[in-house]
Amino acid sequence: MRYVAFVCACLCVVACHDNRLYEDHVTFAARAWDVKVVPAFEFEVNEPETLPIYYTVRNSLDYPYARLFVNYSLHDSTGLVLERKLVGSYLFDQKTGEPFGQSGLGDVFDHRFVLSPGFAFPAKGKYQVRLEQFMRQDTLPGVLAVGVRVEKPAKP
Repeated sequence: MRYVAFVCACLCVVACHDNRLYEDHVTFAARAWDVKVVPAFEFEVNEPETLPIYYTVRNSLDYPYARLFVNYSLHDSTGLVLERKLVGSYLFDQKTGEPFGQSGLGDVFDHRFVLSPGFAFPAKGKYQVRLEQFMRQDTLPGVLAVGVRVEKPAKP
């Protein structure tokens, strides 16, 4: 029931944002992110333009660390890596342990972090973002889902 309410809330939020070019997520059934699972998100760009890219994380209070490290890579349709970097993001306050992010339901929190504030896509075509957890623990409990969002430029 909790997930049904969360999905409905997400649909309402998504419906209110018209600048979304692409948004999707992968849910981890075991409520943990295994290091062997590398979610890939494929989207299409219709013309060369500069677009912001974000990644999203849904976590519970079961997540044992303050930060989450993710290796991000952006690939073109031929598999060429256009951008790659390690991103460290805080899910909890280091000192107090208080969770950051928007509270979903109960102990579930949603976050959106910038991967690239404005990537200049060189041509129209298909692109893929891959997210790989880069922590010292192979299975990260409390990570419920990760995703990617690409936005269109804001219209005046």
